[in-house]
Amino acid sequence: PPLAPEALLNTAMFRTTLALAAVAGAAAFAPSPAFAPKAATTRAVATQGPRMAVFGGDFSESVPFLKTPTNLDGSLPGDVGFDPLGFSEVFDIRVLREAELKHGRIAMLATLGYLVQEAYVLPFFEKVPPIQAHDALVKSGGMSQILLWTSFLEIFGGIALFSTIQGRRYPGDFSFDPLGLSQGKNADKLEQYQLAEIKHSRLAMLAFSGFVHQGFITKQGVLEQLGNFRPIPGFPEATFF
Repeated sequence: PPLAPEALLNTAMFRTTLALAAVAGAAAFAPSPAFAPKAATTRAVATQGPRMAVFGGDFSESVPFLKTPTNLDGSLPGDVGFDPLGFSEVFDIRVLREAELKHGRIAMLATLGYLVQEAYVLPFFEKVPPIQAHDALVKSGGMSQILLWTSFLEIFGGIALFSTIQGRRYPGDFSFDPLGLSQGKNADKLEQYQLAEIKHSRLAMLAFSGFVHQGFITKQGVLEQLGNFRPIPGFPEATFF
C-alpha cells in the first residue's frame, strides 16, 4: 500500500540526514586547505612519514597519538612524555617524580624480597607463601612494627619534599650513596644512574603487581610457576572480572 504523506516526509528526512552525515564523516578525514601538505623540497623532507594528526604541537615519544604534556619537557631522567591522564598538568612534576621514585624503590625491595622468600627462609621464621605472609605478619605483630617505622620515614620524607618544592633539593635525593657511585670519577655518570633507577623502578612496580595477581589466580609462587607452569584455572572459559 502507498505510504502516507507523513511517512514519506519522514523517510525523505531520514535519507537526507544520512546523506549529510556521510558527507560530514568524509570531510572529517579530508585535509583542510590550510593544513594541506606542501610539496617536499628536499630528500630529507620527502622521506618523512605521514603525521598522525594535522594539529600543531609535538607528540609524545611514548604515546605517538597524544600530545606531550606541557610540563614534561624532558628535563628529568626517564621523561618520555608519558602522562595520558594529565597528572602533570595538575600536580607539581617534582612531587610526582618524588612519589614515583618512592614507590619504585619500595617495589624493587618488595620484588627482591618476594623472590628470596620463596627460595630461602631464615631459621627462626616459618615458611609461608608470600601471599599469606601478610596475614601472618599481622597476627605476629610484625606488620605493626613495619608501619611504625615507615611512619617515621614518611615524616622525614615530608620534610624533604618541602625542600624539593622550594627548589633546594632534587626529587628523591637523600644523599644516600654508600658505594660512592655518584662521587669522584663516577660523578659524570650520575644522570646515567638516575635513568637506570627510574627504569628499574617502573619495571619493579609492574613486576610486583604481576607477582601478586599471578599468585592469587594460580596459587603458585613465581619460581614454582617457572618450573611447573600452570595456566589460569578454566582458561580460556574462566573470567576474573
